[in-house]
Amino acid sequence: MRTWWFAVAVAVLLAGCQAEKAWQEKPKTTRHAPAHGDNIAISSDGRYVYTANIDVDTVTIVNTKTKKKEAEIPVGREPRQLALSPDGRTLYVSCMYDDEVDVVSLAKRKVIDRWKTGIEPFGIVTSPDGTEVYVANYRSGTVSVFDAENGKRIKDIRAGDRPRALALTADGRKLYVTQYLAAKITVIDAKKRKVIKEIALAPSPDQVDRKKSQGLPNTLEQIVIAPDGKKAYVPHLLTNVDTPIQFEETVFPAISVIDVTNDVELTNERKELFAAINVTDVHNETIIVSNPYDVAFSPDGGKAYAIMSGSEDLVVFDLRRGGKATQILRRIHGNNPRGVAISPAGNVLYVHNAMSHDVAVINTGGKSPYAKAKQEDGPIRLIAKDSLSPLVREGKTIFYSANSDEFAINITGNNWMSCASCHSDGDINGLTLMTAKGPRNVPSNILATKTGLFMWDGSRDDFTDYIHTVQGEMGGMMAIDPSKPLPPNVQHMFDAMLAYLNDPRSFPVPKSPYRKADGRLTEEAQEGERLFNGKGNCLRCHGGEYFTDSGKAVGPDGKLTTANTAYLHDIGTANPKDRASQGDARARFTNPRTPKQWDTPTLRGVWATAPYLHDGSAKTIEEAIRRHRTKEVSTLTPGEIAAIAAYVRSLQ
Repeated sequence: MRTWWFAVAVAVLLAGCQAEKAWQEKPKTTRHAPAHGDNIAISSDGRYVYTANIDVDTVTIVNTKTKKKEAEIPVGREPRQLALSPDGRTLYVSCMYDDEVDVVSLAKRKVIDRWKTGIEPFGIVTSPDGTEVYVANYRSGTVSVFDAENGKRIKDIRAGDRPRALALTADGRKLYVTQYLAAKITVIDAKKRKVIKEIALAPSPDQVDRKKSQGLPNTLEQIVIAPDGKKAYVPHLLTNVDTPIQFEETVFPAISVIDVTNDVELTNERKELFAAINVTDVHNETIIVSNPYDVAFSPDGGKAYAIMSGSEDLVVFDLRRGGKATQILRRIHGNNPRGVAISPAGNVLYVHNAMSHDVAVINTGGKSPYAKAKQEDGPIRLIAKDSLSPLVREGKTIFYSANSDEFAINITGNNWMSCASCHSDGDINGLTLMTAKGPRNVPSNILATKTGLFMWDGSRDDFTDYIHTVQGEMGGMMAIDPSKPLPPNVQHMFDAMLAYLNDPRSFPVPKSPYRKADGRLTEEAQEGERLFNGKGNCLRCHGGEYFTDSGKAVGPDGKLTTANTAYLHDIGTANPKDRASQGDARARFTNPRTPKQWDTPTLRGVWATAPYLHDGSAKTIEEAIRRHRTKEVSTLTPGEIAAIAAYVRSLQ
């Protein structure tokens, strides 16, 4: 009797295991459309929308039918993008500050695995059959290939400077990688796992009218391949470095178009302000939009919908009739739209707002060229609790906004530019801009509030002094007298932005890829450290926790002051275009500067901030060291300079 029952039990168990195995071995679904990573994704049936909640460290699942959040799943720090597996069962999330990809089971609605990546993973996309996952490692300069089944990192492919967004052709053969600041696109043969081409975006030619779109491409936020697989759209900025910074003449929005068949840029199809982007308002004036971030195509490829994260607008392009913008839907509900996904039927857009952490729902109006997109009431809340304090959240929102109507007073003139237009993603843009004082390399915000005086010439000691930047460069707050105390509501805006800059999570010092795998210094860097502390006498200026002496510029009361110029230095790096300054109104003109007075920048994370020196004239750390006109540097051999540079690259 026991034998019979045992046999039955075994049979039942085996049947159950076979059923479970059959479920696990469900035939793989193959995707037959181009794909790209994004901070928002939609299921193939349009039932669910998924978002990566950038600074809350969660992923949200939204039911599109009920328009409600169904689940919020904790993931690693700073989830930037996500990719849905072709079978719709798994979500892969790039967690930038934890250097990992989190694997989310959508059935279990939880993280079931974590894969270690390179430094600061960003873009992510799966192969058409879902067997491989590609991840762009922003700081490591690589694209990692993972085996989706076991999470093993198969290969790291060198992909240029700051690889960021990824797009894959429908057949899975070509992977496109944007180089965020270099304005290049790396083309990888995904089958052979090697780079086959690099596409450099062309500058937009100078115009006689400096208020017309022109300049160098940079901050390539996204790359999206059209449904027919023939073209890819790349939203980015154009920055005019030829003339002094002025909000109407320096930064312009653009969307470049790549021929995916021949892997060349179609320069005549670039979407630019006053050209393909030229929708007028009731006064017959061009509507200004800023900070393009993402693009979605209608399923038939007839329209493209572009998200403008700064001005917080939707721009609709009619690709069947010349490719020009036909509508600007002003002011998407929510703050800082960065992602957009379209329903399978093409009738609904879901827009992910990174700062208000909600999703705006927009009806496209359909295929008709005369259809107008319209917003539905109220965005869908994505998070249960904000990870940032209200003041820090407000400051971060202001920093990324170019919306001239949203705050107590406009921070930009006519929606032209945000703080992030020059400080790309809060950091650098790799460019040198012309100012009234001369050429200035855009500095990083990393440790900016910890390292003493502000500006390259140390001419500011209070963050509120940036009223001069807002007025003179961004065209905002023009009704304010900068020599007088700011109105309380305006001062609050500066306090909020300072709180954001001061928050330790906002701009962490990036890990250096120049260290050994275990984090230790290389032998060359160790030798460089000895030279740095000894023969090179670098500690004379670059000392202490932050490798700068700027924090010593204090007055008798112990507070930081621009009046103390003892820690400004002339190291022989003045540019012929530098001009003396008589100071500014906030300091009551007690802070004049000459072209021989320079503040000491921090060296922590400096490996990631090329070019170097106040005018950006040194392309490498070695060149920056050689340019120091000090007696100690003059005695260093090329090998010793290389060793010091190796040490400096390792600082984090």
